[in-house]
Amino acid sequence: MVPGLKVLLFLSLHLLQEVKSTIVHLNNNGYEGVVIAINPSVPEDERLIQSIKEMITQASTYLFEATKRRFYFRNESILVPMTWKSKSEYLTPKRESYDQADVIVADPNLKYGDDPYTLQYGQCGDRGQYIHFTPNFQLTENLPMYGPRGRVFVHEWAHLRWGVFDEYNRDRPFYMSEKNTIEATRCSTHISGRIMVKECQGGICISRQCHRDSKTGLYEPKCTFIPNKAQAARDSIMFMQSLDSKNTHNREAPNLQNKMCNGRSTWNIIKKSADFQNSSPMIGKVALPRPAFSLLKSKQRVVCLVLDKSASMKSGNPITHLTRMNQAAELFLIQIIEKGSLVGLVTFDSTATIRNLLARMTSENSYLEISANLPRQVGNGTSICNGLRSGFQAITSSDQRTSGSEIILLTDGEDGQISSCFEEVKSSGAVIHTIALGPSAARELETLSDMTGGLRFYANHDVNGLMDAFSGISSRSGSISEQALQVSKTLWKELINGTVLVDSTIGNDTFFVITWTIQKPEIILQDPKGKKYTTSDFRGDDKLNIFSVRLRIPGIAETGTWTYSLFNKAGKSQSLTVTVTTRARSPTTPPVIVTAHVSQNTAWYTSPMIVYARVSQGCLPVLGASVTATIEAEDGHQVTLELWDNGAGADTLKNDGVYSRYFAEYHGNGRYSLKVRVTARKTITKVNLKQPNKALYVPGYVENDTIIWNPPRSEYSVVVTDTVMVNTEIPRGSFTVSGTSFTVSGAPHGGGHTPVFPPSKVTDLETQYVIRMSKRSWHIEDFNKATIVNTHFVTPKEAGSKEKFKFKPENIENGTKLTLGFRASMKPSSDQRSPTLPRLSSLFLVWVPKLNVQCCKFCI
Repeated sequence: MVPGLKVLLFLSLHLLQEVKSTIVHLNNNGYEGVVIAINPSVPEDERLIQSIKEMITQASTYLFEATKRRFYFRNESILVPMTWKSKSEYLTPKRESYDQADVIVADPNLKYGDDPYTLQYGQCGDRGQYIHFTPNFQLTENLPMYGPRGRVFVHEWAHLRWGVFDEYNRDRPFYMSEKNTIEATRCSTHISGRIMVKECQGGICISRQCHRDSKTGLYEPKCTFIPNKAQAARDSIMFMQSLDSKNTHNREAPNLQNKMCNGRSTWNIIKKSADFQNSSPMIGKVALPRPAFSLLKSKQRVVCLVLDKSASMKSGNPITHLTRMNQAAELFLIQIIEKGSLVGLVTFDSTATIRNLLARMTSENSYLEISANLPRQVGNGTSICNGLRSGFQAITSSDQRTSGSEIILLTDGEDGQISSCFEEVKSSGAVIHTIALGPSAARELETLSDMTGGLRFYANHDVNGLMDAFSGISSRSGSISEQALQVSKTLWKELINGTVLVDSTIGNDTFFVITWTIQKPEIILQDPKGKKYTTSDFRGDDKLNIFSVRLRIPGIAETGTWTYSLFNKAGKSQSLTVTVTTRARSPTTPPVIVTAHVSQNTAWYTSPMIVYARVSQGCLPVLGASVTATIEAEDGHQVTLELWDNGAGADTLKNDGVYSRYFAEYHGNGRYSLKVRVTARKTITKVNLKQPNKALYVPGYVENDTIIWNPPRSEYSVVVTDTVMVNTEIPRGSFTVSGTSFTVSGAPHGGGHTPVFPPSKVTDLETQYVIRMSKRSWHIEDFNKATIVNTHFVTPKEAGSKEKFKFKPENIENGTKLTLGFRASMKPSSDQRSPTLPRLSSLFLVWVPKLNVQCCKFCI
């Protein structure tokens, strides 16, 4: 054990790409291609489909009215799980899948209520990830609490499609306006209602007027704004979706829309969207068509590997590209691909050969049958189109459709003819995942992924890069129990002693894989109960000569700490790796997973990129982790960034489990790879049960001058989950996995030139005045000893404005001489906790005639 290197590791970690490609498009004012997917864990229920149809139909009419006759929903697809019974009306999906759906219907894994929400963590105007509804929300009468489901959907659609934010704020329900009046945080102030407190004791509840808090100048903490049921104002749906909606924006309100969009209204953001710019309002009295629905049923996964065996695959050091590819492909076949899937194999150089038609993966022998046909010799030339055509043939010859099937295409070579088969690829309906190996891989490769909604990876000189890339191409069904989870990855050149902890959420189908570059090491592995496995227990295919062996743990792997030792017998230094994969122990208890991606697939040199890593357990964000990203350029230059979840810089929301950072240190044009490392801080890493960007739960209404309260929504605290945090010693580094790749263009020749960007916008500060007074003269250093004046109800105006402030000193007679001191300072806003910030300073001279104030001092 290397001393002194102790790290905290997440062990149930798996990295998925999350570049959400959507097939939604606008056609003559109507949205087409919206995918609503039901999670495999949701029990079959006919009512659920009917509720979804009614919600979208209602939403279409409301969206049309709210956008002034510009948008509506034309056709949508409802994707039901493979576990549901087959019906004649169910069609086969094409590119539609759960992981790329625009809307998901799924139970929260820890019960925190049925609030609809949108996973949204981009900048103002950026598209969100997906909308989440629960089955209970769809099947329960929620009208008093949320309003009509159609309006709720439009509220969430605005988050998803146009990147606008909520105009309410549960953390700051009231604020002091520029007119020195207390206002409810809403848009706009024309929305009328009452400000009340509901108090209950012994089963009896009463409503009363709110009191003002002497410390804050605002209302007491339990105070609530209760809107009138009938509104004269018609205002923004991003405040309260249950009310009639139009737009009169309130720039003062301390809400996320104002914060993220510089005070611009939601309508202003929508008008600048591509949807708005490319459409015109519908004219006349043409009846709005009802949405059309297609019912699709998920199918068993169909995957064909299309692997390069051209002459360039013989290059590489210390092992060849061909060997690295076979190592990674074997790992995918034996450990990553889900049981029951259909898998085929094609190899290509200037021509292509079908090595295996589709075979169903039912046992270990099924996997071994295909892995035995991985290429051992290289050929000449590179024809990617021939490889793809043979991949399509392998699928159709096995009585399967190419539409909705997947192809994993790997190459390290150049090919100027890829564009010749673009149309064939489009018409096939297949999803193409591409892996570019090395800097010479064809530049058009990523286009195949982009046009089909596939994933894209880039692996350079890192011996683990290809294995990590294949590990990221997992199930698209939404079933976490089907996904292989990589729980450990280590790389050393000498003796290895290490530990891996298997927590209570994982352990099914667990594999230990050992690789080397010169000679197989001696292996000793011990489970938490003391059972030992040695080199002879690890299996490998010596005929393939891929420098790899594996051990599958029978049944469920023992919970606890596993220890291993590798002894290098090569006589000289070599690279040794240990990779551990497993699956969830139970479909009802999700492990922690990590999803990572960048803000765009292609970046121009003068534009910064944003790196995102989302850490979650089920649908809930995990807080307090240490997350770092490593970005590598084609020339091997690496940049390491610490990603933040503190609301600063590129991070939209603090404590939402999404860790992000701007990246602009480009080092030349070409492909860049991303790797993300996540470690847990045991004392502070938590699962957060709060969900931002959700529809407002309405506390009640005022109707006919009577307050009608809704049942209070359940409140849940933040809890620590020890099962997702472990304290593990490892010799070097910590758990690292690959993420998406991206391409940079427009960089100066030679690399090493970093463009200059302005600093990030500060969004989590607010200013305040502190005034103190004394009957005697005093100096700046005496400021904190003087009597404080209540200024909580004063909101500082922007720089250059005149301020008027009135207060009545107590126990002061006319003619008394007072010395007043003023301090202007900045502090973190109440919903964004940040470190202490420096105060602003200036000098004021104030004369208050009635009190005969002689002077005043401004204090720093």
